[in-house]
Amino acid sequence: MSDTAPALVILPRSHDVGGFEVRRALPAKERQMVGPFIFFDEMGPGEFLEGTGLDVRPHPHIGLSTVTYLFEGSIQHRDSLGSDLAIVPGDVNWMTAGKGITHSERSSAESRQVRRRMAGIQSWVALPKEAEETSPDFAHHSAATLPLVEEDGLRLRLIAGEGWGMKAPVAVSSPLFYADAVLAPGAVVPMPDRHEERAAYVVEGAVTVGEDRHEAGRMLVFHPRSGLALRAGPEGARLLLLGGAAMDGPRYVFWNFVSSSHDRIQQAKEDWQASRFPKVPTDSVEFIPLPETVRARG
Repeated sequence: MSDTAPALVILPRSHDVGGFEVRRALPAKERQMVGPFIFFDEMGPGEFLEGTGLDVRPHPHIGLSTVTYLFEGSIQHRDSLGSDLAIVPGDVNWMTAGKGITHSERSSAESRQVRRRMAGIQSWVALPKEAEETSPDFAHHSAATLPLVEEDGLRLRLIAGEGWGMKAPVAVSSPLFYADAVLAPGAVVPMPDRHEERAAYVVEGAVTVGEDRHEAGRMLVFHPRSGLALRAGPEGARLLLLGGAAMDGPRYVFWNFVSSSHDRIQQAKEDWQASRFPKVPTDSVEFIPLPETVRARG
């Protein structure tokens, strides 16, 4: 098999989050992480009727950064640091949980007054061992601040990290790249070759790699550092490109907790049950109880 062919093709599994269907590509049975990316959910596309909306109640995180990136719609982010703002398509919300943070993701009161669509990606980036207990932080970056290249039928926005000769303003804890690429029919996007682990998620359309065609709703995981490019089919394509340096060991994952230490996961479970996590000042009435089964949630 050629090194340009995917080493692995992951088919996401569907489930419900806050009244909205999502498809989870990472973690998968076949693969836990690609670089530091340990969680990857495609949300929608779906439609909310008037008077309804997304309601992911306050819940905790440790040991990771959450990354929210929308194609359509909006989400009101609130967290225990006091952050309270809407994310809209093309913007980046980068929330670092570190030693512990609580947040909620809902549709705003204003957006619930109309019928609307929503679609996007939420991913988690595992923190290196030395940064797992860092202080929590939240950063919002508008689309206008993110590097963008448009040429030969390719429109690529760098969400975070470094690649394609660009560097995003988002502060990251380990070497990575994360990009949104929209390709016209027949257009090509090269994958960065200096990153050890790389993947592409086909959001819309289809792409060919070598002689093989891959439809939407697939995550393609590639061999290390092989030179390769993805070509859009006759309908064009939209891709999320991601990867980075291999992590410094595997991670334990329980619900919203990620850590290199099983004992730390146990402590986080006890802290949430005992109400020792900080509360969200503007959304403190409801919360999601600790589940009995191991289940990741954004």
